[in-house]
Amino acid sequence: MKIAVFDWNGSRHVGRVNEAERNVVRFDLPDGAAEEAGVACLIGQDLPPEAETLSLDAVVLQAPVPRPRRNVFCVGKNYHAHAQEFAASGFDSSAAKGAVPEVPIVFSKLPESVIPAGAPIRIDPSVSAAVDYEAELTVIIGKGGRNIAAKDAMSHVWGYTIVNDVTARDLQGRHSQWLIGKSQDSFCPMGPWAVTADDLDLADTPVRCSVNDELRQDSNTGLLIFDVPTIIAAISNGITLFPGDVIATGTPAGVGIGFDPPKYLQPGDKVRVEIGGIGVLENPIEGY
Repeated sequence: MKIAVFDWNGSRHVGRVNEAERNVVRFDLPDGAAEEAGVACLIGQDLPPEAETLSLDAVVLQAPVPRPRRNVFCVGKNYHAHAQEFAASGFDSSAAKGAVPEVPIVFSKLPESVIPAGAPIRIDPSVSAAVDYEAELTVIIGKGGRNIAAKDAMSHVWGYTIVNDVTARDLQGRHSQWLIGKSQDSFCPMGPWAVTADDLDLADTPVRCSVNDELRQDSNTGLLIFDVPTIIAAISNGITLFPGDVIATGTPAGVGIGFDPPKYLQPGDKVRVEIGGIGVLENPIEGY
């Protein structure tokens, strides 16, 4: 099931998406329930009663989790080809330990960096001249826990969405860690909606990214170095995960830094991330 968060009639709502018919059926929820939590307000309960059916053209989509309760967890270098291209870029502070990591590399993005599909990714030329895109399958946690075993991890997944892990490569390299370069305002497009865990086959889910209709990334979640159960086990090792936590699982090869010369994002560009079974997350690039 695809579930969207959207603004309509002056307030925020959650509803079931029928992509083929281009509509969304609004759930009857208490006022304010979806304001920041988004789809997370549904976790741990039966689906609410359904109300109106609305055209997708009549609503304004928001990120599935508009303001995560804490930082978005992210995994770096989680496809073999991307690990190699990033290690060769000169911006990889972890490359001294080898191009391909032995355990998941985990970093985070600030909640305030989250924007919805259609909103502009904004580039400040006084801050960065090397802004890149990263298409990523993203997990939404449904059941919390600590020290979760990999064999049990999938029972903790509520669903999935798409994140574009936008990155200022120059800041990433300059600071020798990734938080500042990953957490610039508007650097976490998320959406267009979420899909429940039972509706996605992680063994064979295409992941693609295009910039101005030029296909840059074309891979599959079956090629992840560390699969979703391994990632959840690693992050929950001594850290309690909570319902609604968001985990971006890494990007495949084809990011801008992998080209010679690099193909960084510029104002006027449009980035389209498509993940099979979820949908399309598209955002324009604007300057400040």
